[in-house]
Amino acid sequence: MMIELTGQIERITFFNEENNFAICRVKVRAERNFVTVVGNLINPTPGEILKMQGKWIDHPKFGTQFSIETYKTQVPATEFGIKKYLGSGLIKGIGPVMAKRIVKLFGGKSLDIIENDISKLLKVEGIGKKRILMIEKAWEEQKEIRTVMLFLQSHEVSSAYAAKIFKQYGDDSIEVVTQNPYRLADDIFGIGFITADKIAEKLGIAKDSILRIESGILFTLHSLSNEGHVCYPYEELIDKAKELLETTRDRIVEAIDVAEQNQKIVIEALEPPESVGSEESEVEQANNNLKNIFLSQYFFSEKGIASRLKSIKTKGSSIRKIDTGKALKWVQGQLTIKLAKMQKQAIAMALDEKLLVITGGPGTGKTTIINAIIKIYKKLGIKILLAAPTGRAAKKMNEATWHPATTIHRMLKYSMTKAGFEKDEKNPLKCDLLILDESSMIDTYLMYQLLKAVPDFCSIIFVGDVNQLPSVGAGNVLNDIISSKMFSVVELDTIFRQARKSMIIVNAHRINKGYSPKIDTDDNSDFFFIQREEPEDVVKTIIELAQTRIKNKFGFDPVNDIQVLTPMHRGLAGSANLNVELQKVLNCEKKGSASLTRGNREFRANDKVMQIRNNYGKLVFNGDIGVIGQISYENQNVIILYNKREVEYSFTELDEIIHAYAVSIHKSQGSEYPVVIIPIVTQHYILLQRKLIYTAVTRGKKLVIMVGTKKALAMAVNTVKSEKRYTGLKKRLTC
Repeated sequence: MMIELTGQIERITFFNEENNFAICRVKVRAERNFVTVVGNLINPTPGEILKMQGKWIDHPKFGTQFSIETYKTQVPATEFGIKKYLGSGLIKGIGPVMAKRIVKLFGGKSLDIIENDISKLLKVEGIGKKRILMIEKAWEEQKEIRTVMLFLQSHEVSSAYAAKIFKQYGDDSIEVVTQNPYRLADDIFGIGFITADKIAEKLGIAKDSILRIESGILFTLHSLSNEGHVCYPYEELIDKAKELLETTRDRIVEAIDVAEQNQKIVIEALEPPESVGSEESEVEQANNNLKNIFLSQYFFSEKGIASRLKSIKTKGSSIRKIDTGKALKWVQGQLTIKLAKMQKQAIAMALDEKLLVITGGPGTGKTTIINAIIKIYKKLGIKILLAAPTGRAAKKMNEATWHPATTIHRMLKYSMTKAGFEKDEKNPLKCDLLILDESSMIDTYLMYQLLKAVPDFCSIIFVGDVNQLPSVGAGNVLNDIISSKMFSVVELDTIFRQARKSMIIVNAHRINKGYSPKIDTDDNSDFFFIQREEPEDVVKTIIELAQTRIKNKFGFDPVNDIQVLTPMHRGLAGSANLNVELQKVLNCEKKGSASLTRGNREFRANDKVMQIRNNYGKLVFNGDIGVIGQISYENQNVIILYNKREVEYSFTELDEIIHAYAVSIHKSQGSEYPVVIIPIVTQHYILLQRKLIYTAVTRGKKLVIMVGTKKALAMAVNTVKSEKRYTGLKKRLTC
């Protein structure tokens, strides 16, 4: 039996943006205590009045609750409710303090004033004409977004996505979604094909619609690129698309042809097909087995990389030839060290070759080589640029060489008006020598954008460690360059005597060669292994280490110096749970401090956070770590500090941010941290592999601590996964 209930939201206990499920504490007239209300609500706001239909249920753990079936919202009528409503962050320009002032002056008429006579707000202390315009715009947008949200909710779209849709398309939101819901997957970060497909189904778009199948194919290719593939075999792509789309092969082939005609994909034959059988279907199958399908941007990026590398290698250099012997003798005097044989060879090749790759693990002398090369070329008056894929890697490069270094993105200067990089073939970089560190991290798209901006006369030195995990983005560029054997490569594998004092370096090389690391270390070591059998004990130990033990023994700061690196996102020892537990002890909530709940995550001032996608407009990139400086309900924004640079995020942009007390090992690439803690448990067996653990260990600069089981560690060291990535670069370089 349906029951009607009307009440005012006092507090939102839980809200899931993915499905709108909310748990609220509601003040209902004639009820002495607050009522717990559960159900799907659109953007619930404290102070809002709900006219609900539903039924009472008994939860085995939380007791009696009112489960909503349907509801209507009403603006609050009481002064207390209006104050809560306006102070909730619903309207940009009004926060808790300003809401209190407005209600104090206008009382129960406050909402009518905003709706019909907003200029009267000038009487409120702190509100000027500029703020009134902000409030007026936000009030109108809120009314519009409610309309959009109601429409989208009927098609099972979360309020968080509705806000993004409205921000993208404005008043055209409903029209865009109705005409082609699959546009959402292309245009809006966080909305993928699955969500768009659910909307499309509600709108009556047929399962075998070419519009749907083409979008599904593009989604599949994008998903594969997130796994590192630049392209994918024709028939294997069809199999994956069939699994996703639940339609016929013929229909998928038809949609592939349409996508090719629309220039969204490129189909490339690998080689002339051999004659197979006599049946037409057999010949078609054989032909398809010799085709790769690319998203267009990756096809042209890969072709461009091959073309630019060949051109740079063969064109003349602006660097004059010098006497290598004299240069080596001079630079040894400058460095006051004796160079090893391989180091001399690498420096000599850097003086002779247009393109050179220097690869090796930690402690093998890469930094000494780079310093020597820089000193020689500086003496010649050569213009040198140093760059790396991440801010931390660039900073490390600068500290090691005393030469300015920047990220590749900043060096190329992204332009919002151009929607691309300012530096390109028409406006090239001004340099004679370009040295790139952490080159294994550079993906296909970024490498092409970089090489477009490198003049033909410039020499390039790629420095990196091919034994680390490949780039997060699509491609395996450095490995393909090396394996093509078309360019000079120096492989460093000898650990220098001084470096051998570090067990971090010694154990990294042992892991890379397939040997178990030495874990029976003394108290003066920089590498420790703490045996813990159960995941619960692993988590408890990590919290103790991060909160007090490392600080007390070694003096490292728990937030700025210590980084937990974990193989997985899920599970007790995964990054999601570790972030919740570490936030409790490293940034415990203080009374009166600002906080913001988004889904299951609570952001607080001083939280350590990470950007998880490239945002060229903000000049913040995937893997950048910052600290929340300020949360403003009044301005509906969060200010995050990245190396003291303030970056503003609106509340709707916070899905680009995750907590970073613990991060995945993949996300740590290119970065170094004073202290690294690595949980290693058998529950992570799917991802336990040698390259992953090697990468994690090499991120630690002064201290590495593993917590877990020897069995899990042995599994990781002994597991060598090929991690095949489909790319065409190696072949293009050898043609």
